[in-house]
Amino acid sequence: MDNLLEIRNLNLFIGKYQVLYNINLNLKAGIMHALAGESGCGKTMTAMSVMRLLPKSALVKSGEIIFDGENISEYKERQMRRLRGNKIALIPQDPMTALNPLYTVGNQLIESIRTHSKVTDRQALRKAREVLDMVRIPDIENKLKYYPHEFSGGMKQRIIIAMALACNAKLIIADEPTTALDVTIQKQIMDLLDEIKKELKTTVLLISHDLALVSNYADYVSVMYSGHIVEEAPAKDFFKKPLHPYSTALLNSLPSTNPALKLKTIEGAPPALQTEIAGCKFHPRCEYFKPGICDAKEPELIEKAIYHFSSCLIK
Repeated sequence: MDNLLEIRNLNLFIGKYQVLYNINLNLKAGIMHALAGESGCGKTMTAMSVMRLLPKSALVKSGEIIFDGENISEYKERQMRRLRGNKIALIPQDPMTALNPLYTVGNQLIESIRTHSKVTDRQALRKAREVLDMVRIPDIENKLKYYPHEFSGGMKQRIIIAMALACNAKLIIADEPTTALDVTIQKQIMDLLDEIKKELKTTVLLISHDLALVSNYADYVSVMYSGHIVEEAPAKDFFKKPLHPYSTALLNSLPSTNPALKLKTIEGAPPALQTEIAGCKFHPRCEYFKPGICDAKEPELIEKAIYHFSSCLIK
């Protein structure tokens, strides 16, 4: 299976602080690849580097981003505008603020379709109806006339997904797509993304801190800590036997259905950007820490089992 997206040796700074360290990420076509980790570990910055929607103070020191065989890191802003919302679509964290409150959903869908396709208003309207039906919005003719505030959070998220489908996006970046939604709606949105992946062969980059959700939907998992990818594996292998101590600690911190089992937390907190840590960035919180090894040099991501990579020097 070919890679739809390749991030190669990406190093990103915000001001004088480095936030991404030598990120390498390959997304196969037609899969859901989860990028997991605690808040602030660099997941969203990695995704925004692909979209090139970074803060003004951001500086990409090195690295390439290859999408569908083309090096888009060399694209001009005009070329990126054609790519965003067309071949690469973003489902943001907060569906409440992702739509323009001044225009109806129908107007916004039609504008999005016409921006990226050479079609008439009538053809765009037909396409808008089709994609709203695909994401199971009821009473479509009336809903096209609704403004965003007239929809629930879950319905807004469906409309954002419909916009991605309207332009036949090859890659959907779902940045914590269920954060603001209740549990039952979360499942509906994730089931919808899973269905789109399977039926339309769309690639999904799922950014999430929720490993329980990742375990149910992802085909492949990359775990980030303090701007580094520390483990990568097919999802079934990762959840069966995580190899990095941070991954193990994350999984052990998940709530259990057994009331007799005490919830295990990870001691300490992720380091601040300005904090310099020699060696493995996780070693101040790691139960396997060995002085002179873990704090001596920065570990590399190494294949320790078939397609299973980890950057731990001890395990």
